[in-house]
Amino acid sequence: MTGTFIFFFAVLLGAVGIGLWLVEVPTAQAASQTQKNVYYWADGKQMVVSGGGDLNRQIVPLSKIPKSMQNAVISAENASFYDDGGVDPMGIARAVVNMAKGGATQSGSTITQQFVKNTYLDQSQTLTRKVKELFISIKVGATKDKDYILGSYLNTAYYGRGAYGCQAAARAYYDRDCADLTPSQSAFLASTLNGPNLYDPNGGYGAAATKEANTKRAKQRWEWILRREVAVHRMPRAEAQKWIAKGFPMPQNPKVATNKQGQIGYLTDLADNYIIANTGISKSKLDKGGYQIHTTFDRKKISELTRAVEKVSKENIKPKQRDVDKYVQFGGASVEPKTGKILAIYGGKNALEHYRNNADYTGVQVGSTFKPFVMAAAMTNGVRDPKGPREQPDSERTLVSPSSVYNGDNKVTLRDYDGTVWHDKDGKEWHQRNDGDEDKGPVSLRTAMQYSVNTPFIQLGMDVGTDKVRDAALAAGLSKEQLASITPTFSLGTSAPSAIRLAGAYATFAASGQQAEPYSVERVEDKNGPVYNHKQDAELKRAFDSNVANNVTDVLENVVQRGTGTSAKIGRPVAGKTGTTDENKSAWFSGYTPQLSTAIGMWRVNDQAKSQKFLSMRGVGGQETIHGASFPAEIWADYMRGALKGVPVKDFPRPPRSGRRSSARTPARARPRRRRSRPSPRRSRLRNLRRSPPRSRRPAARPRRTPVTRWT
Repeated sequence: MTGTFIFFFAVLLGAVGIGLWLVEVPTAQAASQTQKNVYYWADGKQMVVSGGGDLNRQIVPLSKIPKSMQNAVISAENASFYDDGGVDPMGIARAVVNMAKGGATQSGSTITQQFVKNTYLDQSQTLTRKVKELFISIKVGATKDKDYILGSYLNTAYYGRGAYGCQAAARAYYDRDCADLTPSQSAFLASTLNGPNLYDPNGGYGAAATKEANTKRAKQRWEWILRREVAVHRMPRAEAQKWIAKGFPMPQNPKVATNKQGQIGYLTDLADNYIIANTGISKSKLDKGGYQIHTTFDRKKISELTRAVEKVSKENIKPKQRDVDKYVQFGGASVEPKTGKILAIYGGKNALEHYRNNADYTGVQVGSTFKPFVMAAAMTNGVRDPKGPREQPDSERTLVSPSSVYNGDNKVTLRDYDGTVWHDKDGKEWHQRNDGDEDKGPVSLRTAMQYSVNTPFIQLGMDVGTDKVRDAALAAGLSKEQLASITPTFSLGTSAPSAIRLAGAYATFAASGQQAEPYSVERVEDKNGPVYNHKQDAELKRAFDSNVANNVTDVLENVVQRGTGTSAKIGRPVAGKTGTTDENKSAWFSGYTPQLSTAIGMWRVNDQAKSQKFLSMRGVGGQETIHGASFPAEIWADYMRGALKGVPVKDFPRPPRSGRRSSARTPARARPRRRRSRPSPRRSRLRNLRRSPPRSRRPAARPRRTPVTRWT
């Protein structure tokens, strides 16, 4: 009998030896390495978990997993973890005995075995898989560091609510990072490893997993783990009693782990695009997950902007009643002056239904909201001498001020800077229309901006040079790729910058000429720490002289106080501009306070059509035409009131009087050229005005007052 026993024991040892020799530690399953990207609001609260496959997992180093979490799991799952060789025969025996007696359940597998199962093997319950698990666990226990095994297990275990790993679990149950868990919360999370469907207080699947039953089980398991930590010398008795006395740490109600509905999808896509374009993280790396992405997005402002758009849309846009109300789109963005932070966007009704982000590039022209860049170019560079060469240095130009007078009549003949009639490529003259075909006569640029008169600004662009206008728009922050080709109408807003870019460019005026590139991501971290930090100071550039920018702001304040933008008044200093394009295909309002710049656009396009084209908005919302002063300005004002609630009222800097940097000299293009037998009194007055030498520190002659109609 002794010989037989020795024989079989030798065979068993031999089989184990051969098994260990044959079995290799396999490559970790892709699923065990899959992680999620976690996006955070500007205030540090978690926004959403997204990307990186189907599993909600964020891997963190063991150093960021609190000792209380490590101790709770070790005490509950494998008290001899740091002493065993990866397999604990006595633990398996104890588990079998306890289960037979109906006592507290303990896993018969060591932490090493569970790590092996999660990382290297499938989840089947076959004998073959169990034997593989045993052999691989022995090898892993002999070759891998214990801290590595523990950290890997805590990052791969399933805690319920779709959360894999303790970081995802901490967010799912307590909306906090794993590092901030209390010992009591750690004990509860450790209890979910025993079977989350039966230990989640919110309930699970099946008749036995009701809220009441689960809560009772969770409380019992939680208290048992705290007492177990005392028993295995991983927590002082007094501390355990303190946490038990405080009561069960009830987790929050579950939230959807991955949610791209509403604006969230637009926000995460915008952040992803920024990361790919501005960091060393490629799209393939980002798709693999594992990043903590801290954005600039303000939860309150996102909510306010969405509410303002939905309010106007619900009250006015009724596609079931009017066919013309179909396909109406809104887009908007808010940027913080001097920093460039994108605080809020409105990308569309729902990111899961409308895929294009309306706050980003859409191809929608911005119309007269482009005119401030023309004025900034004229005040920076001046108009050219009609007798000089086409390329003239600034020192030989005549600087323009808001008081400079131009011809505001309808269909004025467009002329080149030297006074010759401008002809297009087909040899035709250009006669620019004003909205409503109104004649305004000689008007100051301030008044022309106030009522958005087109003819002065198209001629001003010719006098300054459309290349200088383009440079001013680029300096303010518009993207070169989003600017239209250079023609005379370039000055009237044929370009299609995104709402983000337009808000960012207006923020340059709000910041007295300092331009900050709009950005959406503050920093990116992975399990090893920061991989990207936005350097704000390096992004701030001087776009315009502060006197120029503040004069533009002063002119745009007048637009809101007395001109086309009066519907944007919000009880504090506001500067802004309305914009409408040909055939009423789009309408905009872009404006700012010293603290916040926002652009709101509106247009019609069937985003589901194979061949998309912009449609006229005449009749939309029951209105004859849609202007920037209507729905866009209404949304802008409603949003800004909510977004700035509680923010101190701040005045804009007062610009210097015209006559220093910005001359009040009337440009030569003010005189309309018409064939008449006798000059009219108005023409005579204008001719005298042109011939009059500039007077120091005096504004140009006051334009005649004519009945005006507010338009954009």
